[in-house]
Amino acid sequence: MADIIVPAIQEAFKLITSGDPEFYATIYRTIYISGVGTLLACVWSIPIAMVLGLYNFRGKWIIKGLFNALIGVPTVALGLLLYLLLSRQGELGSLHLLYTVNGIAIGQAILVTPIIVSFVTKALETADMQLRDLAKTLGASGLRTNLAMMRETFWSTMLAVTAGFNRGFGELGIATIVGGSLLGNGTLFGGTRVLTTSIALEINFGNFSVAMAFAIILIAIVIALALTISLIERVRNEDVGWGKLSYWISLGGR
Repeated sequence: MADIIVPAIQEAFKLITSGDPEFYATIYRTIYISGVGTLLACVWSIPIAMVLGLYNFRGKWIIKGLFNALIGVPTVALGLLLYLLLSRQGELGSLHLLYTVNGIAIGQAILVTPIIVSFVTKALETADMQLRDLAKTLGASGLRTNLAMMRETFWSTMLAVTAGFNRGFGELGIATIVGGSLLGNGTLFGGTRVLTTSIALEINFGNFSVAMAFAIILIAIVIALALTISLIERVRNEDVGWGKLSYWISLGGR
């Protein structure tokens, strides 16, 4: 094991300092795809979570159970479904998204949607209901009450979004099937190869040190992002009045 890890660490530093445009394009492309996919997912996931977390209606438990079940959907199965839809003979073939960066981003948006919906819904349901009751007692409108609840669960929402980003950042099935792992000649949109597909290809070629180097870089980025969010949350939590301040701001300073 050590005879693979040590050369892999050396190879990782060599790649980082090499200035290879294709290597850096692969990293930027991976971050771009996961970032755009996560932002797209947030557009519809957070409103859905607000409805599920703040309102009661018939059939709510079925919808929640469905999103919870979809968290573990195999990425290869989703990638195959998207391939059939985006291929030239597919229903969405006219969009020409197959083997493109944006096609992978849309696939990752669908992949991380259940994670964000389920986590944010749970955060809203476990939030302090006394805050909601107090807001209504003070005469706050339904919209301002919901904004107060969202502010109260802001960091839980951020952690859910981070979890979604990390899920997309480390997935392989969609990136391989929808993207095709095409070289980009050192440009962001010229290819579709990302870190995970690079790892898979290097393993197939028997270049275990290079594959491990890509894996180290992948893990390092994920850990750095998670630690950054945790650090910001810790700094915010040290402000004792943060929760009360967000509450009063949401009520318009009443």
